[in-house]
Amino acid sequence: MNIKIRSKNFDITPAIDDYVNKKILTLEKFIDVKEGVLSEIEIGRTTTHHKSGDIFRTEVNITVPGSKQIYVVAEEADLYTAIDIVRDEAEREIVSVKNKVKNKF
Repeated sequence: MNIKIRSKNFDITPAIDDYVNKKILTLEKFIDVKEGVLSEIEIGRTTTHHKSGDIFRTEVNITVPGSKQIYVVAEEADLYTAIDIVRDEAEREIVSVKNKVKNKF
């Protein structure tokens, strides 16, 4: 799985980079195709005008050859929570698409 991480309105530290890689790589076991899978992750602060703290947005776009594209977004006050929510939602989407294909046949 190829992983591309982009940031918006803040810098990605090595700790955040490692955390994202660990979480996204756990999705590999749910995907049947092992080559050609592209995961694009965008992490950032939504705006800088919030008075009570930052709101973090995490987007994951997973492209699997021969299957439906998976797109998940989460906005949370904590960056790590947003990453966890996106990972769980992506897992649900992958399993749902996989089950729909199995049920068709």
